[in-house]
Amino acid sequence: MTVVARQAFLAPALVVGATLLLSACGGGEKPPEAARPVLVTRAGDAAPAVVAFAGEIRAREESALAFRVGGKLVRRDVDVGARVKQGDLLAVLDPGDLRLQAQAAQAQLSAAEAELSRARADQARYEQLAKQQLVSRSALDAQNAAYQAAAGQARAARANLDVARNQAEYSQLRAPRDGAIASRQAEAGQVVAAGQTVFTLAGDDGREVAIALPESQIRDYRVGQPVLVELWNAPGQRLPGTIREIAPAADPQARTYAARVALGGDAERKVELGQSARVYLADGGEQAAWSLPLSALQRRADGRNAVWVVDRATRRVHAVPVRTGAFGEDSVPVLGGLKPDALVVSAGGHLLRENQLVTPVDRENRPINLAQPKRLNASADVP
Repeated sequence: MTVVARQAFLAPALVVGATLLLSACGGGEKPPEAARPVLVTRAGDAAPAVVAFAGEIRAREESALAFRVGGKLVRRDVDVGARVKQGDLLAVLDPGDLRLQAQAAQAQLSAAEAELSRARADQARYEQLAKQQLVSRSALDAQNAAYQAAAGQARAARANLDVARNQAEYSQLRAPRDGAIASRQAEAGQVVAAGQTVFTLAGDDGREVAIALPESQIRDYRVGQPVLVELWNAPGQRLPGTIREIAPAADPQARTYAARVALGGDAERKVELGQSARVYLADGGEQAAWSLPLSALQRRADGRNAVWVVDRATRRVHAVPVRTGAFGEDSVPVLGGLKPDALVVSAGGHLLRENQLVTPVDRENRPINLAQPKRLNASADVP
């Protein structure tokens, strides 16, 4: 037998022998499943999906204070920043002309009352003469009408006097409530018209943040939506607040909608008028818990969005449906469906299947210890 023929004869026998040997050693069992390494992130460590707007601390009630009458401003008793109480005197107009008007009204009232006294006496005489049938009934009616006219003139003169006295008092500008003088628009010696703003008073009834919302996203925000406020001089300290009002119309020049954010409780005592602040709102108009990379999002057969979540006990992945907001360039806000301690597969999810065994790793390809609750971005342990 040639060498080639001998090799051809022995090859099938070797294959059969090797197969039988492997079957005998393995006992027919499948090899253990290999765990696939996956990059994971803890949902609670993901950055919040928010947008920020610049704002300014303002008073909830800002009153433009003005005289109810015109005149020359002869005295200003407060400066910008001064604290005032309700009823405090702020400024005074020259009262000379107003006092003369009050004196003229007093003189007119005296004349009207004198005329009323004469008409009352004439009426009484005519009534006696009419009883004695010495005057006609029409003459008595005319005298009664004259008395009624004199009484009306007296009432009108008395009302004019009250108006003149009030106007004399209007020469003094007083604070309508407790607060602080936020701005001043007039100085002593200046002639001001009735209704012209002299001071702006910031009341003590509350503090708010004035912001401007973009026209393109105005439908994403609503009154009552929770927000966070961060002062420029206190970075990292965020105060709770809510959107209290949104203007119904956009500013004709800036094309933005003015909005006010109310600060609640202790937050009001931590701010001062005029401070700059940032207002953080959820991107998409709803309070998003976290923002995950787009690579973590998977599309289920029913069309819903889901993410792979690693079971800490079994190290197997399960698809968890999530509710998401508007997609960003490289991330998506998660509005609901995840717990803060959930381990989410952030890369390689398209290669996974339900209940697959995985090995969670961090960005440095180090295995994660699932037993220790630490942040993924701080060490290789689980947050």
